[in-house]
Amino acid sequence: MRYVNWLVAFLAVVGITSCASEKDYLIKIQTKHGDMYAVLFDETPLHKQNFIDLAKAGRFDSTEFHRVIENFMVQGGDVFTKEKMPADQWPTIPAEIVPGMIHSKGMIAAARMGNNVNPERRSSGSQFYIVLGQVYKKDELVTDMKLLSETYFKYIQLESNLALKQQYGELYQMQAFDSLNQIMLQQKPNLESFYSIKLEKEMTPGQVEAYTTVGGTPHLDNEYTVFGKVIKGIEVAEIISKEKKGRADKPLEPVYMKVTVEELPKSKITKEFGYQYEK
Repeated sequence: MRYVNWLVAFLAVVGITSCASEKDYLIKIQTKHGDMYAVLFDETPLHKQNFIDLAKAGRFDSTEFHRVIENFMVQGGDVFTKEKMPADQWPTIPAEIVPGMIHSKGMIAAARMGNNVNPERRSSGSQFYIVLGQVYKKDELVTDMKLLSETYFKYIQLESNLALKQQYGELYQMQAFDSLNQIMLQQKPNLESFYSIKLEKEMTPGQVEAYTTVGGTPHLDNEYTVFGKVIKGIEVAEIISKEKKGRADKPLEPVYMKVTVEELPKSKITKEFGYQYEK
């Protein structure tokens, strides 16, 4: 009898856990330009719980999207400035940088201080950004364009390459940077051979697929914690990114947010928003 009772109790606990895992939190970010809906990732539990706690307490409400850059990202949620907390007391969150969670368009990531003062890459305790970025051509995506540019510029200084140098100067004067990039990429195999260097960047198939289709900001990968995704309303972030700006990329007219949280069955989130959970 004791065995049966224990088994019943165990199955009940398993059932509760299973039911709980079948629900998730739907995030709603309301702005004057429209609403965005998002989910947060279980793989980043500290960031997920922190965001939910701040939203449930209403602490995000009346904060602004205070830094916006078209084709890059919109950043907001500066709770601690709103609450007049001294900057040296702002809480941070340990980094939860998960391989495979990349900065594709629509992802939500945590802002943070730079590596010079924050080598552990700890996240801000409140500020987040929504990735916009751009779509990349594969050859540009998988090439270290900075190193390519530096190498090409050195190469055209050689006396045997004066024609390339003249072409470079003409394109630069016309600000025809796309054409200039293509010419440098054409010379990439020659440059690698001539200088015995590698101009490729290591990227996973997932990164290549994402950044050549939906787009994003690949140079931020593995540097910031990605902890959620906008599943509806990314066009709202795009509108916000186009606001007229003043200093520090801050919109001249404030774009305030209100953030709410609702726990829903995952099946309902999938049905209404098309978001597919990994099984």
